[in-house]
Amino acid sequence: MSSPIVTGILSFGMSGRIFHAPFVHAHEGFKFKAVLERNQKNAAEYYPDVVSYGSIEDLLNDAEIELVIVNTPNHLHYEQAKQALQAGKHVLVEKPVTANLVQLLELFDIAKAQNKHLLVYQNRRWDSDFLSVKEVIESGRLGDLVEAHFRFDRYKPTLSPKAFKETAGTPASGLVYDLGPHLLDQVISLFGKPLTTHKVIASHREGSEVADYFSYQLTYPHQLTVYVTSSLLVAQPLPSFVLHGTAGSYLKERCDVQEAQLDQNMKPTNPQYGVEPNGSEGQLVLMGLNNEKTIEKVPSHRGNYLNLFDAVYHTIANGALYPITNEHIAWQIELLEA
Repeated sequence: MSSPIVTGILSFGMSGRIFHAPFVHAHEGFKFKAVLERNQKNAAEYYPDVVSYGSIEDLLNDAEIELVIVNTPNHLHYEQAKQALQAGKHVLVEKPVTANLVQLLELFDIAKAQNKHLLVYQNRRWDSDFLSVKEVIESGRLGDLVEAHFRFDRYKPTLSPKAFKETAGTPASGLVYDLGPHLLDQVISLFGKPLTTHKVIASHREGSEVADYFSYQLTYPHQLTVYVTSSLLVAQPLPSFVLHGTAGSYLKERCDVQEAQLDQNMKPTNPQYGVEPNGSEGQLVLMGLNNEKTIEKVPSHRGNYLNLFDAVYHTIANGALYPITNEHIAWQIELLEA
């Protein structure tokens, strides 16, 4: 392995503490050097040797830093990713990378001109529940897929105290840009770009200025229809993944444990990290001769966001193809804008 990639993170709130710092610190391909903390200085409690900068300019002026993780609020992603690229840094940016396709294509052009990588953080390709769905589809046991449902529901009737999430006119605000990128990226990673798109959005919470419900109906070749849905007013969630094929069906709850484990300071190197609890198995229902039904419990493989950082490392250090391609992200932004 070549020299570690010296890395800085632009925020140490929940995102930095849970989704980025533990992996940059654990992966031998990275050196976690710096974090941006404008007000509260909390990173030292977890990482005493990490430098805490007070401004993005100070962090970007650190000549040693090669990779900048943009994990700030959605409406800042475009400008800060642009700043980092123009400063000669590789960039890993959280979803959604931009609010629109024009901004995205501009960032791609800047990255190419700077000979740097613009990579998008789509961690839920490595959720245990989604990996289970992917495995069942690729096994062919469902026959030809007819219909698929991907859901991500919560019950949050109260508006967020973070104004940028709830204010109309703020770029990339609302549920479509919050949970939409997760669901759409999973669908795109499996099925590619849809042939047609029908999108519905709504605002149901009292006083809401932004969408708190969305639903997509996506059509694919061979008459496959995929439904993508999310709501902030679901008290009793349905299965998050439902697949129907000519030979059977598969149902899977959303039960990836990584976020909860990381929030409790479990290290990604812990053998129990990413392992679903017993009883979380998916349900595979297959139809045999004479419509004989068999039901099988399908355990999930271990989820592990460290695999995303492994892909980031090999892309920057070894020129490997990053699995979340520019084309995938462009399709996603087109769907978010639809």
